[in-house]
Formats: sequence, structure tokens, C-alpha cells
Amino acid sequence: MADQLIRATAAEDGIRAVGVITTRLTEEARQKHGLSYVATAALGRSMSSGLLLASGLKKEGSRVNIRIKGNGPLGGLLVDAGLDGTVRGYVQNPDVELPPNAQGKLDVGTAVGDQGYLYVVKDMGYGYPYSSTVELVSGEVGEDVAHYLVNSEQTPSALLVGVFVGAQGVSASGGILLQVMPKASRDEALVTLLESRVTQLASFTNLLREGKTLPEMLQSILGDLGLVIFPEVQLVRFNCGCSFERVLGALKMLGLAELQDMIKQDKGAEATCQFCSQVYRANEDHLEKLILDLKTESREKSPML
Repeated sequence: MADQLIRATAAEDGIRAVGVITTRLTEEARQKHGLSYVATAALGRSMSSGLLLASGLKKEGSRVNIRIKGNGPLGGLLVDAGLDGTVRGYVQNPDVELPPNAQGKLDVGTAVGDQGYLYVVKDMGYGYPYSSTVELVSGEVGEDVAHYLVNSEQTPSALLVGVFVGAQGVSASGGILLQVMPKASRDEALVTLLESRVTQLASFTNLLREGKTLPEMLQSILGDLGLVIFPEVQLVRFNCGCSFERVLGALKMLGLAELQDMIKQDKGAEATCQFCSQVYRANEDHLEKLILDLKTESREKSPML
């Protein structure tokens, strides 16, 4: 099944529902970064969460950043997701591995840590980005993002995200986000019902591996509440906007002295993108060109004597 995102409403538009499958893009991230099992699960859950949050934005080009910094051995992670369905991310310590937890599942909570912070930045496509910080509640990602939605955006929410990864790679990844909309937020019975429905839902990844589709999963949760699934299916993918030109731009900002030292000491420069692990190499000619550009710009800015 292709990686995709669908949207729906229920309870006469009182509930907003979004489902996403991220199996292939999580596997791509695993391969690019050489992720351990538990690091794959942590990053996969976070990328699914990022896409689910970004799905609620309105303006073209808007994006969401999720950064998690806990006291666990993973050290932290960062995800960047867009309304256009693109996502990228990385883990600070990608090779960390831990034994399964008491339930026999990947111990993401311990890997991330239950003490620390979750930072969310939303670029709405206009004005200043909106940012918020909340303390971690478990390190399991889904619970922490739901905690952010309730406390920072005052939106009663239930978030279910999961990743199944084995010896052959990622075989299931994705999530479901349910939110009580403002006009229904005072309906405590609806909020309680929504929470109970999610807790009754079996593991998302198990359902996905059994061949259940996103519409079938939403139907099992909200089918008796007037569920309306929108016909548009959005494809989602791992995508990084890094390029050699951007690397040269970053090197240019180092200044003349640093560039000259790179030529003298290293005969060039090398940079690796944290988001996709792409390695870029600039040779002496590239650096000489940057130095020439800087000298030309300096002369143009100097006043005529």
C-alpha cells in the first residue's frame, strides 16, 4: 500500500480525523541513516506525527517542525513535515539499541526518555512562525504529541502512531489523529467517547500488517458517529531539499579566512546533510570561486575614494 494521508469528519463535523501510512518513507529513513530498530520506531512515529499535524495547516508551503529532546540514549530527534506531504528527519544517536519493554515491544519510551521537552514550530506560510514547548510525559512520541495538542493548542486529541520493524526492514508504519473541534469541545461526553474508542483500537501496526486500510480503521472507530471520509487521497514521501548550491551558500558565509584555511589545510570541504545523510564535497576550485565572489562583493560595497 502506498504511503498516503486521508482526512475525515464525524459527529456532524464535531470530530476531525486524519490517518496516514508512512511505511515506505520510514524504511527510506532507516536506510539513509542506518537506524537501529528502536531509533527507526522513534523517528517513524515522529514523522507520522509531523505529517498529521501538518495536515491541519491551510496555506501552501506551510510546515511543522517537531523536536524531541529527552534524557534517553537517543539524545533527541528532529522532524520537518509539510502540508504538501513531504517529511524528513533524523535521530541524534541512530545506532542506539535497547531490549524490548515489558510488553515485548520496542522500548521507544526509554530510548527517548520520559524527562525532557517536546518543541513544536509551525510555519503558517505568513507572519512569524508559531512555537510551543511542553514537557515529555512518556517519551513514546504519540502520547507526548497528544499532550502538546491538549495543553498548547487546547484541542482535545487522541493520537495513535506505530512502527513495526524487523530483520527485513519496516513492514508497517503510520498513525491516526482524532480531534474534537472547537464547536464541540465543551461536549465532555464526546471527548470521553473519543478517548475510549482509541484505547479500544488494537495496535495500528498490527491492523496495517493484517491488510486493514485507513478507511476501514476510521470506520471501526467512528462509523456510528456519521463518519464522512473525504475522497482526496494525498501521497506522502520522504524528501529533503538540500543541494550542493545550498552547501556552497553555507560555506560562503564562513568568510574569506576560513575558506582560505580550508584550501590550505584540507584541499577542499565536506558537508553531510543531517536530514538525509547526503554527502557533499567542494573542491579547491569551488572554494576559490567563493573567495573570488566574496572579494568582488567587498569591492562593490566599498565607497569610491
